[in-house]
Amino acid sequence: MKIGIRRENKSKWERRVPFTPDHIKLLKEKYCIETILQPSKIRIFSDDEYKNSGAFINEDLSECPVIFGIKEMPKSFFLPNKTYVFFSHVIKGQSYNMPMLQKMMDLKCNLIDYEKMVDENDRRLIFFGRYAGIAGMIDTLWAFGQRLKYENISDHFTEIKKAYQYESLEQAKNDLKEIGEKIQKDGIPENITPLVCGITGYGNVSKGVQGILNELPIIEITPSQLLTLSNSESVSQNHIYKVVFKEEHLVEPKERNKNFELQDYYENPQKYKSKFEKYIPHMSILVNCIYWESRYPKLVTKEYLKSFYQKKKKLKLEVIGDISCDINGSVEITSKVTEPDNPAYVYNPILDEIKEGIKGKGVVVIARDNLPCEIPRESSIFFSNALISFVPQIVEAHSSDSLDKDSLPKSIQKALIVHRGKFTKDFEYIKKYL
Repeated sequence: MKIGIRRENKSKWERRVPFTPDHIKLLKEKYCIETILQPSKIRIFSDDEYKNSGAFINEDLSECPVIFGIKEMPKSFFLPNKTYVFFSHVIKGQSYNMPMLQKMMDLKCNLIDYEKMVDENDRRLIFFGRYAGIAGMIDTLWAFGQRLKYENISDHFTEIKKAYQYESLEQAKNDLKEIGEKIQKDGIPENITPLVCGITGYGNVSKGVQGILNELPIIEITPSQLLTLSNSESVSQNHIYKVVFKEEHLVEPKERNKNFELQDYYENPQKYKSKFEKYIPHMSILVNCIYWESRYPKLVTKEYLKSFYQKKKKLKLEVIGDISCDINGSVEITSKVTEPDNPAYVYNPILDEIKEGIKGKGVVVIARDNLPCEIPRESSIFFSNALISFVPQIVEAHSSDSLDKDSLPKSIQKALIVHRGKFTKDFEYIKKYL
């Protein structure tokens, strides 16, 4: 049997791969599965590295019943009756990917989406989320440093680089450790103390964010402690305060005297309203890591920011790193996706306008939807380690001319969005978006 790996070309920054050369070698030697890769000049592992592992480099993947990729694939790429495994970004009915999905259905293809590969407790098995958090936090700290520089505030945060400018994740962490030592020694300028980084969410993305932030000298506090921190007599100038927000801190029931219930919130979000605004004035940095849909309340609204700027000259909040990156979503001022070499823009609440870069009145926004591509080697190794064990099972399900979905493991069956050109039961709701 053969599997194919598509060349990523959605962005010049997309250098990630679903499998490392070592795992391609493993598939061949242990499972007799051959791999054909489309040639690529930007992939983090070179064509020669794959050749040396026993793979074939060929533009034509028509021999492969199963084809793996990372990002969305163009309509012209699909072939009849093939199985495609990638991040399709269709489960929310994303309009920009509906033509791609329709083409796959017309050709009677099968679609397996990494995002829906979950265990018996619905925990994701295949993901880049942790690395999105890692790169997103590095870029957010870079933006914070550049913003301080623009405001003529001298601080060690200005020494932080963008994530893609580090040769490796290890180098980035070492750099942050050194900066952290300087912060502990020299302190943080008094006019930005206490320096608070708020993080919404506690999943894989949030864990990546916290892992990077913890390279700096940290004091973790609760959301309730945040509200009185500025009045405390023991505020530290040698630490960054970290506060993690869960759902119970973000929203509250609209009905008076009713307690917050997590499951009820998931099932009936219309019964809840945001209470996050009371925390916003107390944060220096906000990193947004939550899963969000339009039925949920927004956390940071244009209306709130405008009213604040109209009443006061300046908001303590300098930078929002919106790793969730839902356009006009939970962070309403996220109006576009930014790129690694130009990752920031400033939102002016009074004019309701954005300006490229770091300079200008308002809040700096980092809004990225492909953050793991900034640390492609480490994120690809992590991803490949998680995915490799499922490949023989997916290939085995193609022992006949078409995919036998019943022979797939349960975790893969849950991720099968389209089978032989038709929606599987759990994803029939997507029909209305086509």
